[in-house]
Amino acid sequence: MELNRRTVIAGAAAAGLAATTLGTGNAQAATGSASGRKPVKEPFGKLADGTKIYRWSLENGGTRLKVLNWGGVVQSLEIPDRHGHHANVSLGFDNIDDYVAKTPYFGALIGRYGNRIAKGQFTLDGKSYQLSVNDGVNSLHGGKQGFDKHVWDVEPFTKGSDVGLHLFYTSVDGEMGYPGTLKAKVTYTLTKHGDWRIDYEATTDKATVVNLTSHVYWNLAGEGSGTIEDHELRIAAARYTPTDSGLIPTGELAKVGGTPFDFRHAKPIGRDIRAGHEQQVQAKGYDHNWALDKGITAKPEHVATLRDPRSGRTLKIATDQPGLQFYSGNFLDGTLTGTGGRTYRQGDALCLETQHFPDSPNHANFPSTVLRPGQTYRTTTIHTFSA
Repeated sequence: MELNRRTVIAGAAAAGLAATTLGTGNAQAATGSASGRKPVKEPFGKLADGTKIYRWSLENGGTRLKVLNWGGVVQSLEIPDRHGHHANVSLGFDNIDDYVAKTPYFGALIGRYGNRIAKGQFTLDGKSYQLSVNDGVNSLHGGKQGFDKHVWDVEPFTKGSDVGLHLFYTSVDGEMGYPGTLKAKVTYTLTKHGDWRIDYEATTDKATVVNLTSHVYWNLAGEGSGTIEDHELRIAAARYTPTDSGLIPTGELAKVGGTPFDFRHAKPIGRDIRAGHEQQVQAKGYDHNWALDKGITAKPEHVATLRDPRSGRTLKIATDQPGLQFYSGNFLDGTLTGTGGRTYRQGDALCLETQHFPDSPNHANFPSTVLRPGQTYRTTTIHTFSA
């Protein structure tokens, strides 16, 4: 039996996830051979205006994480396979210019609102707001200059057996059309077990909407290694939110049963990805929000498991959020060259974004994303790795 085993009850017994173990750690964590060390800072490049971009390297429990102050980007995340061999399982670039000019949100922190808002419009307390539009007629991931396209302040820390980074960004009132000055703090922590934990916090001086998430592109066989269609995925959700042709939710909470969207039991991603379902055809694969069975919870609960059978690498995700966006890398087109010198093609990675639902400000039946003065937005996502 592996050491450092901790159990999280996911509240999704129907999906077979009610008593799933998290935090089993990888081989190095189990043997105690790896230990956390103070984050190391190094230059990564400069922006056109001369602003210096830095990269912080962290290691703990056998997990190696590299983070930029540009957009809070996870530039690299290395974990071992069943034989103890490390590989970078996150897509990214080896230079800042590509992150500025080309990136489809590789590894970035997303805000002020993750995912899409229809026509970039919403009404709050009787007042209408027009947001920055950057995805056809819609607003995506905060607009043309979302949180992923700003320099964050970074403070490294060590606390007990943990090591990590505090990242800070202040979004001024009216930025990308959003009301209120939003002060955001995101904490990346690597635990002694090799878990990667993300804690999000935000406060505002005016009523606003907020939905923060992380946009890591995963390939557990290693970035640039090819398709993720053989990865096995399980999601604890009996319903998902169908979309229109612009990938905006219709408002329906549809049942996954009998459709390619049923991941309540683990299956290879490629098994049903070309099933011809209308929702898949218009999205070019999977690009949808799953309404998690557990809903909003006080603490993170296990909601998804991703496994690469070739390497044995397994990712388990726990969150307190009500939704999970599964995106199967549909718009990777072979024009981007990654950190390993290989091009990224359609289906070479996937995203699992913990979140509130897309376009929630325009759907009264969706969980609210409104944040008011005096309140603090808090949410946590935990990534647990094993092999």
